[in-house]
Amino acid sequence: MKIVGLMSGTSYDGVDVVAAEFTRDGETLRLRPLGHRSLDYPDDLRAEIGALLPPAATTIEAVCRLDNRLGEVFAEAAAAGVELAGGTADAVVSPGQTVFHWVEAGRVRGTLQLGAPARVAARVGVPVLHDLRSADVAAGGQGAPLVPAFDALLLDAAGGPRAALNLGGIANLTVVAPGAPVLGYDVGPANALLDAAARRFLDRPCDLDGARAAAGRVHEGLLGLLLAEPYYAAPPPKSTGKELFHGRYLDDRLAALGEPVAADDVLATLTELTARTVADACDRHGVTEVIAAGGGVRNPTLRARLAALAEGRWRLRTTDELGVPAQAKEAYAFALLGWLSWHGLPGAIPSVTGASRAAVLGSWTPSGPGWAATPANPPRRLVVVP
Repeated sequence: MKIVGLMSGTSYDGVDVVAAEFTRDGETLRLRPLGHRSLDYPDDLRAEIGALLPPAATTIEAVCRLDNRLGEVFAEAAAAGVELAGGTADAVVSPGQTVFHWVEAGRVRGTLQLGAPARVAARVGVPVLHDLRSADVAAGGQGAPLVPAFDALLLDAAGGPRAALNLGGIANLTVVAPGAPVLGYDVGPANALLDAAARRFLDRPCDLDGARAAAGRVHEGLLGLLLAEPYYAAPPPKSTGKELFHGRYLDDRLAALGEPVAADDVLATLTELTARTVADACDRHGVTEVIAAGGGVRNPTLRARLAALAEGRWRLRTTDELGVPAQAKEAYAFALLGWLSWHGLPGAIPSVTGASRAAVLGSWTPSGPGWAATPANPPRRLVVVP
């Protein structure tokens, strides 16, 4: 079965698209990567998304316009994915762009992703799976993270506790260990505050290669204020996003500090915040190896700091060594969730999200009449083949 997976994360800088072929061999599911691409959003679309995200006010008109514009972008991405698949695919997974994740007192009340899936289905002519988080939220879960379903099948816990780390706008961690339930949660900001600072101080979407952070020094006073955030001390299951970690959040901490901080020092401090919170989480779970993916692995300053904090405690690798391109891992994970949903199998893990039951994820937008998914037994292992 060939599935196209799309992913647009909390950094909202573009959409990653992959094509994957899945074949079943007993309890093992084999994933053959067929290719991946990254399509950057134009500047005006990034601005349109940013203008709608909390804490900004918005209108139903703005939401409707953005929903359909994103649908057109995802439709073009899906068409590129079908090309990667050799011209034909069985399904597309288009989870959409998260614009709000409604959390009250640690409980997720709702979540909203935009991306007009009917436009995607009309463009590529195959069924489209979308709205992947709502079923888990309805079962009392966080609706995030969902990638641990992929990590749990891919990682072998027999050699000791291992973790999969994604460094997107938000850093999330999956921990697998012998004889223990899979654990996964959002650790805190990876690139979210770094990108907010780059826009604020550099008038750029990001600090490319962490160059300005490397030129700065960690401001211990600011770091202390940032580390005092209650979210870090909250136990899992938990999830977060730019509803909490946004530009105004950073402004408030800088104002509370009561003294000016140079732009490079702000970026150095935020890099240290990300590295410190991730390393603390890895240490807390006693992992022996961390396998990283996401845009943050392209930041040599962040990656070097993580490696320094890991030294002597755990080994830092990337998913490239397992056959999964680090920049495309989440899109491949969503392709897997599409395979599971197609076969009527749960994609959310209750020990991760806190749901009362394991939910089959997403809603299908058919490409035409007569379509139906095919039930199957769950796989027990995922192997990436060249």
